[in-house]
Amino acid sequence: MSTQVHRRYNPLKNEWVLVSPQRTQRPWLGSKETSSQSYHPAYDPHCYLCPGNMRANGKINPQYADTFVFTNDFAALIPLEHPHTNNSYNTLFQTETASGECRVICFSKQHNLTLADMSEPDISKVIALWIAQIQELGQQYHWVQIFENKGESMGCSSLHPHGQVWASNFLPHTAHQETLNQATYYQQHGLPLLLAYAEQECRKQERIVCENKDWLAVVPYWATWPFETLLLPKFTVTRMPNVSLIQQQSLAQILKMLLVKYDRLFNVSFPYSMGWHGAPETSDPHHHWQLHAHFYPPLLRSASIKKFMVGYEMLAEAQRDFTAEYAAQCLRNL
Repeated sequence: MSTQVHRRYNPLKNEWVLVSPQRTQRPWLGSKETSSQSYHPAYDPHCYLCPGNMRANGKINPQYADTFVFTNDFAALIPLEHPHTNNSYNTLFQTETASGECRVICFSKQHNLTLADMSEPDISKVIALWIAQIQELGQQYHWVQIFENKGESMGCSSLHPHGQVWASNFLPHTAHQETLNQATYYQQHGLPLLLAYAEQECRKQERIVCENKDWLAVVPYWATWPFETLLLPKFTVTRMPNVSLIQQQSLAQILKMLLVKYDRLFNVSFPYSMGWHGAPETSDPHHHWQLHAHFYPPLLRSASIKKFMVGYEMLAEAQRDFTAEYAAQCLRNL
């Protein structure tokens, strides 16, 4: 199977990915971007996110000691006092009002400290802040999306390591997909899809990147991006606020393990988009949901060659050039 062209099914999204292992042998004459390994100081007087500095809107950051969160100065979602729906009667031109809040989370006061560089206790502080944001915003909004875009190649507007949280009064498309597909699996099997998947990956030992007693990082069987990973709990949990203090500590441990492996793969501060998915913030029990995090890194062959989702991927379906098993082995061996 690993050397033949085949398709793999993604049960979370109800989608397929085309796997074409033979394409890794083709010569590469495409773009090779220069990897940035320039020195970054612990404090940059021109950085919008460093402690004590002025942001673009004129506000001054406090002299924070570790983590810092503030409302995004250029938010994509804004609160509405009286949200309402404006549905058109024409099914081809539908509109509805969207409201929410967007915040920025600085992981550390240090301008040059990524999550991979931070200590496990400091990563635990970031996890605690994620939980606090979900608890607060989840009281008002249906969905709270924690995410990070790391690196200039991922469109990150500031080199100071930070993430974001977007809360919305609606369920975004991907969250809606995952809700429906996890519910379908639970109805058919009586077990959360991703808990069953984690148990099978532990047995197979084919795509595991790293693990500890509570958490598992794998290149998912249906991975689309070259070195995509899925971070899963080995225990039943629907939302991050339900993760115990001890489990938060082991989460910090596996995050450190995974992100250091990423940085060592091509000896570069590895760019990626990552985000947490948990059950929607509604009163439903959501027994079918299982907390998890997606990591989508673009690097393909080296620090200077990226995977672009173009052509066939945009017009037909996702496609990758080497198997998930090979990607997992590359990361696992570091």
